[in-house]
Amino acid sequence: MSARAEIGGAARTGDIVRLRLRATGLVQGVGFRPAVARLAAEHGLAGFVLNDSRALRCEFEGPQAQVEAVVAAIRTAPPPLARIDSVHVEDADPLGDTQFRILASAADPGATGRTLVPPDIATCADCLRELFDPTDRRHLHPFITCTNCGPRYTVISDLPYDRPATTMAGFPMCAACAGEYRDPADRRYHAQTIACPDCGPRLSWRGPDRGESPLASAAAALRDGLIVAIKGIGGYHLACRADDDAVVALLRRRKNRPAKPFALMTADLAATRSIADVPDAAARSLASPSAPIVLLPARPGAVSAQVAPGLGEIGVMLAYSPIHHLLFRALDELGGLGRRPLVMTSANQGGSPIVFRDGDLDWIDGLADAVLTHDRPIHVPCEDSVIAVDDDGIELPLRRSRGYAPLPVAVGPGASGIPSVLATGGDIKTTFALAGPDGRAHLSSHLGDMADPRTQQAFTAAVDHLAFMTGSRPAVLATDMHPGYATTRWAKLRADRDGSVSEIIAVQHHHAHAVSLLAEHGRLGDPIVAVTYDGTGYGPDGTIWGGELLAIGDPTRFTRVGHLAPFSLPGGDGAVRQPARIALDLIARAGLPAGEDLPPVAALGAAGMHILTQQLRRGVGCVPTTSMGRLFDAVSSLLGVCQQVSYEGQAAIELEHLARRARDWPTIDFDVRDGVLDPAPVIVALVDGLRGGVGTAELAAAFHKAVVRATVRAAAEAAAAAHIPTVGLSGGVFANRRLLAGIAVGLRAGGLEVLTHRVVPCNDGGLALGQAAVATVTLSGRSTSERSGPCASGSPAR
Repeated sequence: MSARAEIGGAARTGDIVRLRLRATGLVQGVGFRPAVARLAAEHGLAGFVLNDSRALRCEFEGPQAQVEAVVAAIRTAPPPLARIDSVHVEDADPLGDTQFRILASAADPGATGRTLVPPDIATCADCLRELFDPTDRRHLHPFITCTNCGPRYTVISDLPYDRPATTMAGFPMCAACAGEYRDPADRRYHAQTIACPDCGPRLSWRGPDRGESPLASAAAALRDGLIVAIKGIGGYHLACRADDDAVVALLRRRKNRPAKPFALMTADLAATRSIADVPDAAARSLASPSAPIVLLPARPGAVSAQVAPGLGEIGVMLAYSPIHHLLFRALDELGGLGRRPLVMTSANQGGSPIVFRDGDLDWIDGLADAVLTHDRPIHVPCEDSVIAVDDDGIELPLRRSRGYAPLPVAVGPGASGIPSVLATGGDIKTTFALAGPDGRAHLSSHLGDMADPRTQQAFTAAVDHLAFMTGSRPAVLATDMHPGYATTRWAKLRADRDGSVSEIIAVQHHHAHAVSLLAEHGRLGDPIVAVTYDGTGYGPDGTIWGGELLAIGDPTRFTRVGHLAPFSLPGGDGAVRQPARIALDLIARAGLPAGEDLPPVAALGAAGMHILTQQLRRGVGCVPTTSMGRLFDAVSSLLGVCQQVSYEGQAAIELEHLARRARDWPTIDFDVRDGVLDPAPVIVALVDGLRGGVGTAELAAAFHKAVVRATVRAAAEAAAAAHIPTVGLSGGVFANRRLLAGIAVGLRAGGLEVLTHRVVPCNDGGLALGQAAVATVTLSGRSTSERSGPCASGSPAR
């Protein structure tokens, strides 16, 4: 039998041929087997389809034209949720089969990898119609699903994807569901999460009984201003009314979350449009199968000001599970409350992982007044994803989780014989990546901040689970270069305890940001000048970087070709929380007196100013940095926008939103020389503007424009000097869409190609992909001679 990629020379017995097909990619848990069976029936073919641990396998027997048509349909029109990476077709001898069958899943004895694990998918339109159809036997069933929707990643415990390998294993199908499961004409043919009110999971209520059902009680509790923990697909949410100042403020106090925005959930697009402006592209993202949280301009007064203090936009997601849809229906029956939004935030304390096990509900004691739960276990937790949509209608990922994880991203062509790599990411917005010799990196969901010991436990469990699901045991660990990162310490402990780990490769923070951008665009090996702006990254010179221009040819190395001029963080991390300290350092460097009329002086007070003045004079505890994120924080303090940071990026985010209100602004500029961006002239101009009565919104906009002009100039000069036609923009500062768009437009106007993030976040949530790519390319390119010791990326600072 000869293997081939296309049909044309099939083995024949008269007019009858038989072909063997093997498809890899996201081919399980997406309705592929029933779709293949229906195609075979429509074309009158015999044969079979089954899953193994790595692929979808089929054999088709029948007239050649019909067999060719089915194979072509698999290639060009797979099920909507499938993602095919490869299709291999070969001849087979006709067997005289007369039926087409879906066979039980089989092990692949030669397996060296596994098929892709599908993400969780929002309830589809067909299931929604049945959910609210009084004549349907699944009318108001909170766990309605089919082959096209429902939980996948969070319920799968093993592969191949079959019911015994899911958390539905404990719910035997009733006769009616079993009949649908076996019927090739049914939408639930081989749907592993199939269930109905007679055989499926059940809701329960822990709280004051205020209705005739758990859902009715939950709706009544929300109506009355209580906070309710709700078990969803990937974990528990804390929900409350978004139009009630008192209950939203209470939730903030309970979560110790004074200012970070809360996500909202609405019943549908119409309800979303009542509280926010929803461009067409944003509407498509909201209603997509991934159903992420989408950042939208808020309508004034539509929700409590406590939802997103100081900001002009809100994060909204549509109801994406049957429980959510039914909850809004129950609220609608209580005086039309279902058309109003709910706060729907992760059930956790800030930075810790989402609560997902019923046994861990004590984690949220004191947070919720009642609990709406159910008895379907969640095998793996998964937070909601967050995206923004730019002016061109392109999605910008800010948190890649539910609906996307754990789908992989290519990190190179692959190479046999290289070990699997586990990249541990960073300490905030933590994700990890598991890359194998096939050239793909499987990306975890968002896990939280690694400073929390519970996040570290969740990180270990998630690593072990994804390693098992992918059939990949990592032998090399890739980490950040920062010696104080919890992820770096975790890697060292893992290496000490796991004898299969042979090496740790340290990758400089901004190098990883830049390479993550190249990897997601499939451009590893292409030269690039990368502008990497963020808050904190450990530099090879031992200082804190964060405003960097890197030239990269070989993706395993970089040259620093530009940066923000250094300034100080008086008190280190304390300056991050209190950016007035940084503002005063910059004022002093600009040669200006720190008058009492300036907002950061007032924020520090007399005692604080006395200590800071002595600290700056002596240089004690003043950590040097080139961080663009910290410069934004300092300007936010200087303009009186934010003096106390309670969540990562708060000062810069509030400054961006203030800048959006400006109608006009003065022109101010950095001093740019030899790739170094000196902010001293900008600080002088901002102080002069404050004292001259220029509005703070106008000064905020002027600062943004100054950063745009300076970056465009420095990046263009660096690209010209290195003869590189491409500039990339990465790092958490580029979550600022005003800055991102301005720099991209300026660089393109100069004839440069510009790469920005579309697959992984620009922030530290995308860091692991870059680490994995650097480590994989490093391993692939090594000579046969052994290299000892850890490998650190980078070159000395200038």
